[in-house]
Amino acid sequence: RQGDPGSSRFYLSLEDNLMRIFAPPKLSAMMQRVGMKEDEAIEHPWVSRAIENAQRKVEAHNFDIRKHLLEYDDVANDQRRVIYQQRNELMQAEEVHDTITDFTGDVFTGLSNQYVPPGSIDELWDVPGLEKALEGEFGLNVPVQQWMADDDALNEEALSEKVLARAKEHFEAKEAITGSEVMRHFEKALMLNVLDQQWKEHLAAMDYLRQSIGLRGYAQKKPTQEYKRESFEMFTDMLDRYKFEVVRILARVQIRAEEDVEAVEEQRRSDAALEYQHAETNAMAGGANPRPAAQPGTPGAPETPETYVREGRKIGRNEPCPCGSGKKYKQCHGKLS
Repeated sequence: RQGDPGSSRFYLSLEDNLMRIFAPPKLSAMMQRVGMKEDEAIEHPWVSRAIENAQRKVEAHNFDIRKHLLEYDDVANDQRRVIYQQRNELMQAEEVHDTITDFTGDVFTGLSNQYVPPGSIDELWDVPGLEKALEGEFGLNVPVQQWMADDDALNEEALSEKVLARAKEHFEAKEAITGSEVMRHFEKALMLNVLDQQWKEHLAAMDYLRQSIGLRGYAQKKPTQEYKRESFEMFTDMLDRYKFEVVRILARVQIRAEEDVEAVEEQRRSDAALEYQHAETNAMAGGANPRPAAQPGTPGAPETPETYVREGRKIGRNEPCPCGSGKKYKQCHGKLS
């Protein structure tokens, strides 16, 4: 646009993309028919109206994009508040043994119900699969088939209770060897470590989902609604994995001394430091005896970059090119590669 802000003079080369995408087909056909040149000025109300309509459509499109981004951020913020609240409660708690007990009941009851569904007939029970899962995931040798052979009246609920009782015996034996104080310390450090790891993996999965959720529009589905639904399912699965991992690690780990607990806590702190620590931390925080900056010219000092000085005035992009070709500078020697 040239002249005053209200002027109706346009260059076709400046508005080519908008005209090509948003202009009515009749207007584009008319310009081609009359033989409009690329650098020729256009004066007509139709052109001004077409550009205004194009700008209105672009602004509305950008507004929709920002609106959808806010909706996606709201979903992540709701989940973040839940995780941070749970983490703060863990940090403030003296011990988390009651929470570990609840996790143990949920995990082993759910595992038993997976292989021995409640209310099902005996033919649907996968007893060998249950024994294999208990051995492979938790290191528990549970003779489920022997129990069923010894007690024909053993039902699904009683079987689940016997599996849970055997798991509690395993944890009590481990605590008797390690010591209650060390075990309480390890349980808290373990829960914090697993929660942080699961949350980071969940955020990465949410990013992948957000990048691909727009394709749901081709299936006549609203991407924002699909994102809310699937992100909630992913968040629920993440909480279930969190419980499972805490119980699995606690069942298989061998704690020899307090140093093992300190190692878990140190790993969690180092993971957090890698994300936020900067080289300038000590200097910015006013640490004691900061290293003085090396003077230019001394060994080890960084080289001072030379300031670029332009010869003559800067040439505008729409001005004629100094080479004398007759083209604009942006279309000749100032053309972006």
